[in-house]
Amino acid sequence: MAKRDYYDVLGVNKSANKDEIKKAYRKLALKYHPDKNKDDKGAEEKFKEASEAYHVLSDDKRKANYDQFGHAAFQGAGGQGGFGNFDFSSSFSDIFEDVFGDFGFGSSGRSRRGRSNNRGNDLRYDVSIDLDDAFTGTEKKINYTTYKKCKTCSGAGSKPGSKPSACGYCGGQGRVRSSQGFFTIQQTCPECGGEGEKITNPCNNCSGAGKIQSNESVSVKIPKGVDDGTRIRISGKGEAGSKGGSSGDLYLFVSVEPHNIFKRSEENLYYELPISFTDAALGAAVEVPSIDGGKTKIKIPSGTQSGKQLRLKGKGMPVLKRNIFGDLYIRIVTEVPTSLNKRQKELLAEFKTLEDTKSNPLIKSFFDKAKKFWKN
Repeated sequence: MAKRDYYDVLGVNKSANKDEIKKAYRKLALKYHPDKNKDDKGAEEKFKEASEAYHVLSDDKRKANYDQFGHAAFQGAGGQGGFGNFDFSSSFSDIFEDVFGDFGFGSSGRSRRGRSNNRGNDLRYDVSIDLDDAFTGTEKKINYTTYKKCKTCSGAGSKPGSKPSACGYCGGQGRVRSSQGFFTIQQTCPECGGEGEKITNPCNNCSGAGKIQSNESVSVKIPKGVDDGTRIRISGKGEAGSKGGSSGDLYLFVSVEPHNIFKRSEENLYYELPISFTDAALGAAVEVPSIDGGKTKIKIPSGTQSGKQLRLKGKGMPVLKRNIFGDLYIRIVTEVPTSLNKRQKELLAEFKTLEDTKSNPLIKSFFDKAKKFWKN
């Protein structure tokens, strides 16, 4: 008897995506499962037919071969494991794991041994550096307490020379089942935590945990350009895993302390430069600090207004993992003297008599507007 088209079996078209294929199969599996139709041989055949169709169409490679060659792609010695010898007992467990998660069915599926994740916990360590260190990069020695692999049992948890025994509660499967109607709920074994085995001869040094608490010290290179909140991962320096599991990672969270001159925004730096009102009026050349510890001479043009911003290209922070730098922005703040001697007052008074208001366009513009407002 000729095989039916897999798309017809599931009731989907060739353009169906994986979610649509899974949804169609789930519906048929629930309808025709042998546990629900124990005396119906036809339902069992439909169930196998639907499962076979899903097995092919749910996999991109198998689906592509089927779309090109049809059933011939899986027949004969040149095929990819022809379905004439399809092992439903083993393959259905993979199918159900994909479609139904932790829910299995009676005797049709084979429970796969579930192992819990024995990887150790990741750790966090906060480190504070100043802006100068963020500019140049630095190295920090980190001291912390963690769990390290037990040297006596090499992390296995059992005494040297002994091995764990199969868990008696789940029979070494790592999962236990309980029936609810025609469903069988499959859950992690509460005795062995999904391991399928238990340590019966625990190591005297670690009491079977495979790890012991100890102090750890590690030197960490902090690259130039790090910003506040940068996270650095040190692989394998977290807690050791249990029963031989791999170690977690250590995450270094960097905070950059405020600087007494520079303010940072990403790769750019900012600060305010106070100058006298005479330098602002006449212009001047002044030396200003840069984050690299040097000095840069800048020219302040005559007539510079308070609040004007000057830009020094490439004088900012390095960009992390790139060989480029941000810029330095200098905001001019004109300082008006609060205490004048007699001679200074005389000179300013003389200057005031000579001052032409036309040379102060901002002042003139404001009072022109004010005069119109007063008239109204």
